[in-house]
Amino acid sequence: MRSISRRILAVNVFALAVLVAGLLFVGQYRQGLIDNEIAALTIQAEMFAAALGEAAVAEAAGGSGVSSKQTILADIAGQIVRRLADATHTQARLVLKDGSVVTDSRIRAGPGGAVQVEDLPPPIKTDGDLVRRALDLYDRIATKILPADTGLSAPGTAPGETPKRALSRAFNGENGFAISRGSGGHMAVSVAVPVQRYKRVLAALSLNKDTRRIDEAVFQVRLDILKVFGIALLITVLLSVYLAGTIARPLARLAEAADHVRRGLARQYSLPDMGRRHDEIGALGGALKDMTEALWQRMDAIEGFAADVAHEIKNPLTSLRSAVETWVRIDDPAQQRKLVSIIQNDIERLDRLITDISNASRVDAEMSRAEMTPVDVGAILVALAEIHQASGEARHVEIDLDIAAGPALIIEGVEDRIVQVMRNLISNAVSFSPEGGRIRISASRDDGTVLITISDDGPGIPPGSEAAVFERFYRERPAAEKFGTHSGLGLSISQQIVTAHGGDIWAENRTAPGGAILGARFIVRFALAK
Repeated sequence: MRSISRRILAVNVFALAVLVAGLLFVGQYRQGLIDNEIAALTIQAEMFAAALGEAAVAEAAGGSGVSSKQTILADIAGQIVRRLADATHTQARLVLKDGSVVTDSRIRAGPGGAVQVEDLPPPIKTDGDLVRRALDLYDRIATKILPADTGLSAPGTAPGETPKRALSRAFNGENGFAISRGSGGHMAVSVAVPVQRYKRVLAALSLNKDTRRIDEAVFQVRLDILKVFGIALLITVLLSVYLAGTIARPLARLAEAADHVRRGLARQYSLPDMGRRHDEIGALGGALKDMTEALWQRMDAIEGFAADVAHEIKNPLTSLRSAVETWVRIDDPAQQRKLVSIIQNDIERLDRLITDISNASRVDAEMSRAEMTPVDVGAILVALAEIHQASGEARHVEIDLDIAAGPALIIEGVEDRIVQVMRNLISNAVSFSPEGGRIRISASRDDGTVLITISDDGPGIPPGSEAAVFERFYRERPAAEKFGTHSGLGLSISQQIVTAHGGDIWAENRTAPGGAILGARFIVRFALAK
């Protein structure tokens, strides 16, 4: 069983064990039974004492006819005590002030002398001995940990109260009681009440009764608690195993599959599909699966990007090599100057290509760390249009700007990268526009988004290549443009930036009613800032 399964089981069982441990300590319940027993014995003893005071006391009359001496009639007292003790299943003792015992219900006179009567212990029960020993051990531990009042003594019992002291209190005209340990480990409850005649204390009557019945009642209650605990423990273990299975086992499967994906060199390993689970584990499985697919896509993109970069760099390097090898073999200065010009152009092409490749490779990393801030798209477009007009880059190409009236068009993004996208799209439109052409730039609101459109009067996009223009190193340049002036990464980088901002970018052709292509149109959509 894995660690998380053991922890779930341990936590659930521990909570249940603490609850049962508290329920097993039935000190208050036991104390209530003992209090009731003391109260019942006290009432019985008072009835015994009243009967003895009325029927077993002899009075000797004085000379004036007033009683001067009261004595206990031992025979009558013995009969009364034995009959009442047999009826109540107690041990009754009648004790005088000098400590002599008048009668004891457990001692019977016979021809051969006095015989002590002992109640036979109940039949030995061996089926619960182990449970009883365990509960006794628990009681010993609990009484050492918990406060002194644990149910082994009765409320109101003075510290050190003994049956002898209870008798002393009875001789003083008060009721007394004591709780002590008897033989066999059982507790014994005793009460002592005064035997009076005309409010004169003649003796003390003591009633003793063991607590086997109380102990058995407490044991049965605790046994029932243990039975319920056993059932609850079984249910808890089963539910814990089920819960651990629904949590630990899917996590183990995900970890094992992730390890296979990490070690594998191909895509034959995939994370298990947990989309049917509508909980956190299902969400985690879906997130890991999506993350794995995204990583594979990123790896594929990196591999493809590396292959494309190698191919693109190889072309100018091959041209450089050929030019250098040819330059070494010829002596014509004019031809050498021409070769030097080719070498210079190839070096510039390599430098431009490496710069654009570096920019493209940094976009994702920078966007993942950059902090999004409010960006005014309308202000960016106005500034870029003015820069193009002022710098003469438009080659007599007019720029028409149409920014929607009203509140500023604010989006959440990285301003430098948004500027890079708009500059790439405007430069692309300028390069394809004919001499004296017109570029139309508009920005408007559209259902909670900002819609930016950049149109030109150029030759347009070859049909079917509307999506391909955003691929890396795609080249579809004007015929008059010098070869190698552009690396073919501008639109690809723009798409990366727009996607990182949660936006969309696409290209389409402007067409006349008859279907003729009037130019290209690039559309960018960003969400408005909240």
